[in-house]
Amino acid sequence: MIENLNPKQCWRLMQDDPAAVIVDVRTAIEHSFVGHPLGAIPIAWKEFPGMQLNTAFVEQVKQAVPDKQAPVLLLCRSGQRSLDAAKALEAEGYQHLVNIVEGFEGPLDEHKHRGNLGGWRFHGLPWEQS
Repeated sequence: MIENLNPKQCWRLMQDDPAAVIVDVRTAIEHSFVGHPLGAIPIAWKEFPGMQLNTAFVEQVKQAVPDKQAPVLLLCRSGQRSLDAAKALEAEGYQHLVNIVEGFEGPLDEHKHRGNLGGWRFHGLPWEQS
């Protein structure tokens, strides 16, 4: 089963369960330059050029998070790629999957800008960028 939690709920879950990990499924460029939650493991679901599906995604997650019982929180820009990635992990037997709704940057506002209506950064949760 895949849970949908907002960034604040995910931060609470991480504080309550030290086994919980965030997998950042955005591209390497997004992870590095836009920023990411502290401790997030970067494993792209899709990558440039052309936003091709990372066919090694599941294997890379298995290497980074071998415990299929551990809470795996999946983060992308706004919550869609992370949901697709969670479905792939669910099919591989991961038991506690969480899609971080709002993602890192949140939905578009009326001016087509992200970061003003929601997302990890919007809520003031710990993050960093390169």
